[in-house]
Amino acid sequence: MKATIVDVAKKAGVSVATVSRVVNGNYPVRDSTRERVNKAIEVLQYVPNLQARELNMQRSTTIGVVVPGLYNMFFAEVIDGIEDNLRRGAYSLLLSCAQNDPQQEEECINNLMSRNVSGIIVISPNTENIKTRFYDRTARRLPMVFINSMSHVPNASYVSNDETAGARTALRYLRGLGHEKILFVRGAKSDSYRVKEEAYRELMTEDGLFDARYVVNIGAGNSLHTVDTTMNLLMELLPDCEATAALCCNDLMGVGVLNACKRLGIRVPEQMSIMGYDNTSLSRFVEPKLTTMDQNMLILGSNAAELLIEKIETGRSKKVVLENILVPRETTGPRRG
Repeated sequence: MKATIVDVAKKAGVSVATVSRVVNGNYPVRDSTRERVNKAIEVLQYVPNLQARELNMQRSTTIGVVVPGLYNMFFAEVIDGIEDNLRRGAYSLLLSCAQNDPQQEEECINNLMSRNVSGIIVISPNTENIKTRFYDRTARRLPMVFINSMSHVPNASYVSNDETAGARTALRYLRGLGHEKILFVRGAKSDSYRVKEEAYRELMTEDGLFDARYVVNIGAGNSLHTVDTTMNLLMELLPDCEATAALCCNDLMGVGVLNACKRLGIRVPEQMSIMGYDNTSLSRFVEPKLTTMDQNMLILGSNAAELLIEKIETGRSKKVVLENILVPRETTGPRRG
């Protein structure tokens, strides 16, 4: 039979109210009493009633997290960082997946609010919902944190990577290897892709090398089909293309370009250098191993959780910016010929 709070109180020789204070941590209790209660909880394997606890605390201990999709390991690793931090703060996580669709993303947010979450973290919010000011209205209603969004929403907190500097670092690395004709492979409807493309256009223009034909938009960048979509587009493009390198906006796209090269018999990195972005586990699983930019996924998630808890408890909004780090591996090398 499942132990109750009354059973714990009897076992520890204290009142039910004292057990509640220990479980909720909302009133001071003597150390010796707390030890007896915790020992009774352990012996009886008592699991507190979360709903009752939230009523006592007069607030929810659940945090909502919205992701574009789960096919990109980037999001899974960010969620690991969020959950690890929330667990230490006695919060739980409720995950909602928007499937790269702005309307579904809006529905995810509304559904989480209807479940009375204390706050919401949105990873790579869809730019369409930024344009319609949906998030302006939402951030006035409850605490929100955005991960890797470059658009300003009043009252929200932000944690992001400096992807402008990261993209320039990646391009300078490829330029340093002698590459002049560099493909830029991106997806649709994300600030992350937009700021990287802006950096690409600026740097390549500075070097007198920009060619709009080398910008490739593959559409949904975080879907089940991203790798194959990228591969199919590049198999059509590469035979008539003089590019000797490709900078891709995430590792999924990088693997797609790598697969296209394998099918076309293009040697990597001898004939084509390929860079991904994120440094997900996928970049280490493929052969040759993918050169990429590390996006600090666990740190991104942990920082987002900290910012949201601070927003919930103090009302203060903050912005944290992290640096991307170059991870050279086996898919990049000097231009030949």
